[in-house]
Amino acid sequence: MSTPDSVTGSVTDEPVLDPAADSARTSLSTQAARQLATTTKTVPQMQAITSRWLLKMLPWVDVKGGTYRVNRRLQLRVGRGRVQFEQNGADDIKVIPQTLTELPVLRGYDDIAVLKEIAGRFRVREVRAGQVLFEAGQPATEAFLVVHGRFSRYKPGKYGEEEIIGVVTDGDQMGDEAIGQPEPRWLSSVRADTEGVVMVLPWDVLEDFTGRVPSLAAHLSAYAEQQQLPMNRKGEADVPVQAGHVGEPMLSGGFVDYELAPREYELSLTQTVLRVHSRVADLYNEPMDQTQQQLRLTVEEIRERQEWELVNNREFGLLHNADYGQRISTYTGPPTPDDMDELLSMRRKTRLFLAHPKAIAAFFRQCNKRGLVPGTADVDGHEVPAWRGVPIFPCGKIPISGTHTSSIVALRTGEADQGVVGLYQTGIPEEFQPGLNVRFMGIDQAAIIKYLVTAYYSQAILVPDAVGILENVQLGRSAD
Repeated sequence: MSTPDSVTGSVTDEPVLDPAADSARTSLSTQAARQLATTTKTVPQMQAITSRWLLKMLPWVDVKGGTYRVNRRLQLRVGRGRVQFEQNGADDIKVIPQTLTELPVLRGYDDIAVLKEIAGRFRVREVRAGQVLFEAGQPATEAFLVVHGRFSRYKPGKYGEEEIIGVVTDGDQMGDEAIGQPEPRWLSSVRADTEGVVMVLPWDVLEDFTGRVPSLAAHLSAYAEQQQLPMNRKGEADVPVQAGHVGEPMLSGGFVDYELAPREYELSLTQTVLRVHSRVADLYNEPMDQTQQQLRLTVEEIRERQEWELVNNREFGLLHNADYGQRISTYTGPPTPDDMDELLSMRRKTRLFLAHPKAIAAFFRQCNKRGLVPGTADVDGHEVPAWRGVPIFPCGKIPISGTHTSSIVALRTGEADQGVVGLYQTGIPEEFQPGLNVRFMGIDQAAIIKYLVTAYYSQAILVPDAVGILENVQLGRSAD
């Protein structure tokens, strides 16, 4: 209750003590006792601090020169990307011409006028759930780009059963692998699991372009020739070797060729300016140092952003830099044990899974339906859930899309295993933590002390199969 102050006439929030109640008290009141007692208090708390398992589990490489070069063996098989679309309505869908270079056959082709003309010749086709786009063994007469929907690749099994061999989703393509084949035929059948939209380009249209545009004809011819060169199962330039021979045959000779333009990673940074008033720093440091507490929480915020960048940054983040050949989609929507097994089988020595906590819960629901109990793994004294002995770490930085889907990431780590490594530089001036420094910036005329807090870091994927992603993971609970 507020009462007027008799001296100033202002309003005060001091409680009014009842004289009768005070005269009846036989011991010192708690309100009076607190005037002589020192409260027990915590340091400032912060809700946004997470476990940051990615930062903990990545092996960190000290990059003294500020740049990390990843040398690789020469790659002959061009990887697939994903084409993007511009949609202005249900029927007004166009291929973005520049993204056609994500198709292996057009990788590196730079005539934008030709690309625009090719993009303009794609036609929209709606498909219904259960519709078969083509069947294995049929002549390949069209190329398909998936705008939206989920499609299953299947073929007859050895004993007549239907065998699902893959899932095709938004941005994927079908048919471009027939380039350079004299009589191209589909190697598998494709059926729509959901309603969807595809963009279709007849092969005779592409053949017409090839006949009219010499630069395109030369590019496709060079691509076809490159695909005929000897290569290993990963698409790298082959080294001729012989085994199991007898006598003294003439041995083939060769060499291991390297990429001439290897990728280089420069250290990125996250930084902020911490401001502390000199009066606060001088007078209010007991029992806790105000500057140290301000700095502690600022560093926590920087480390949180650092992990977000390692997951989402377009230059070096896991979600944007994983090879498209290492991305698979869930077969039914929710993440099932079958999906996790396929993701695990795509690489050797998978060290960890990263998933949004809701994706982990969705996976556990699927395990519960099958009566399976995921195991656990001991990581630095922490019991964390595991699948096939590989720990599953929660990571809230993996985004949830507007359709309430997310991704699960599988990683192999370390330079020795050609995995994923974190990059930083130690020994920087005024270093506060490895790769993070705090530099005094002076005191301005308002008596504000300023500190520049900076973290330097990046991330490198040494070979494509070091990272795999299970995409289109549905997080919702089914009605049953």
